[in-house]
Amino acid sequence: MNPKRIRTGAIYVLLLIALGAFLYTSFARSPGGAATVIPIAKAADMVRKGEVASISIKDDRITLVRKGSNELLQSRIETDAGLVETLRNLGVTPTELQAVDISVEAPRLWESWGGVLLALLPLLLLGLFFFFIMRQAQGAGNQAFSFGKSRARMFTGDRPTVTFDDVAGNEEAKQELQEVVEFLKEPEKFASLGARIPKGVLLVGPPGTGKTLMAKAVSGEAGVPFFSISGSEFVEMFVGVGASRVRDLFEQAKKNSPCIIFIDEIDAVGRHRGAGMGGSHDEREQTLNQILVEMDGFDTDTNVILIAATNRPDILDPALLRPGRFDRRVTMDAPDVKGRREILDVHVRGKPLAADVDLDVIAKQTPGFAGADLENLVNEAAILAARRNRRSIGMAELQEAIERVIAGPERRSRLITPREKEVVAFHEAGHAVAMHFLPNHDPVHKVTIVPRGMAGGYTLSLPNEETRLVTKEKFQEQLVALLGGRVAEELRFKDVTTGASNDLERVTAMARAMVTQWGMSPKLGPIRYGEREELVFLGREISERRNYSDRVAQAIDEEVRRFVEEAHTRCRQLLSAHWDKVELVAQCLLDVETIDAAEFEALMRGENPFAEAEQNRGKSVAPAGSRSGEASVGSDKRSDSGVDIGGTLPAPA
Repeated sequence: MNPKRIRTGAIYVLLLIALGAFLYTSFARSPGGAATVIPIAKAADMVRKGEVASISIKDDRITLVRKGSNELLQSRIETDAGLVETLRNLGVTPTELQAVDISVEAPRLWESWGGVLLALLPLLLLGLFFFFIMRQAQGAGNQAFSFGKSRARMFTGDRPTVTFDDVAGNEEAKQELQEVVEFLKEPEKFASLGARIPKGVLLVGPPGTGKTLMAKAVSGEAGVPFFSISGSEFVEMFVGVGASRVRDLFEQAKKNSPCIIFIDEIDAVGRHRGAGMGGSHDEREQTLNQILVEMDGFDTDTNVILIAATNRPDILDPALLRPGRFDRRVTMDAPDVKGRREILDVHVRGKPLAADVDLDVIAKQTPGFAGADLENLVNEAAILAARRNRRSIGMAELQEAIERVIAGPERRSRLITPREKEVVAFHEAGHAVAMHFLPNHDPVHKVTIVPRGMAGGYTLSLPNEETRLVTKEKFQEQLVALLGGRVAEELRFKDVTTGASNDLERVTAMARAMVTQWGMSPKLGPIRYGEREELVFLGREISERRNYSDRVAQAIDEEVRRFVEEAHTRCRQLLSAHWDKVELVAQCLLDVETIDAAEFEALMRGENPFAEAEQNRGKSVAPAGSRSGEASVGSDKRSDSGVDIGGTLPAPA
């Protein structure tokens, strides 16, 4: 229990005891029971008549005991006058007084102090009032002075909770940071050779790639204190608070050296100075300046290493990245298939897995997933298994979790008309058939018209191997596949719907990037058009400056239109040549709602994988959207009508 609270409670208890004692002594009745109050003249008359057996005197109050009945009578006399003198003045003779037993009671200890306490009580209450006022003011003053103290949370290295064994998927980053661990453990090894460990290590990577986890693992491996703080915790509404907190943080770190300081989201205070936008103000710049000064003040024997993390290294101040400060940059990128397999091993640790679970397949089906995505995937699978009252996590739950992470939960309660269902079926069939007959496109792994999240249906494709370089031919085939849904609607219904709005958006963006960014237009040549301004607001680029004339802009629009129209013509020819496959896939989607990879390949070979089920039931198969197919990660892009398409747009290298 807090000692301060104990002392405060004890003071309150003592005050209550004193007040109770005072009230008791002030209002306590005389012993012997209740007494009848009579005038002093009547009391003198009773003494003269011999009716009084005894009289007790206490201050200005007298108590008479009547003879025979022991009745108590009470009266009062003047304060300055004595009882004998008062009775004589009222006609009582000395002989009559001698017949009465007169005694004087001594005052009690509390009663003697009662008058003093009564006189001092107002002063005591006034003193207590000023005491509490001054105490509150002192607390507010201390709080005001504590604004300049660091808010960093310190973790001791005695019991590490995270080590390199808990971080997987980025072996190169581990090797880079292993040097930091060795320096903290054995600084003499480097000092003997005249080597200097980097003062600052900057972890760069997209959100969810494990930058914070990696910094904690470094602390756990080294077994040293770990100071953790966010960049936003430096800046307050008061000027100079951020710089004061930086000074206090580094002072604490030097007292606990060797140690690690970890600043998460350092771009909150490390933005380029003088940008004028994105939260630039004097207080943030003062904080950044203090960080730069403290990093320059590091000595080689302080054994304090600063690790920072950001997902926006492009907006950091150049002075922060120069040699001698953050002179080592460690990239935390999205893991490849091997890294995803290792990350899955970490997150399934301690969880019961069914015998049919193949983590290699799950790793292949999740390209582009970061560590946080894979952790969420395993957690969603565990939740699904618990919801289905199973004792272990099966392959079906893991594959269902992949789609939940991408597109959200299934929405089987969503009501659509038969006409809309048919449109969605032909739309997805057009995407799937176009992907299948394009030689360089990723194979189809699942087609469904079951609504999921905001989607009314979607087609998922999975690359056979992960690549970072994408050819012009691959982009052109992706344009054809993206237009497959709209072309199928044109051929089947002689009309188009809003379901292809997202398809058209992606087609236009891809075609424009081919022309302006990747130099894939033979007419405009290998030139990049347009320069993006590095003005950032809410983490998004807000400006792109044109560095070309209006004539070139017209040529860019013509080339974009040419790429899209050529893809549209090629898609129309392809689907017209294989229209029987489109109708077959669409009809199967209307019957079973979901087609997995094996069933789709059978349909493309002219086989009917649902024929046996139809014969057994005598009719089409009931909706089987809950069946688990080779669900995989494609680009789950939604259109305004909720109809999704498949196909992945790889990021250019």
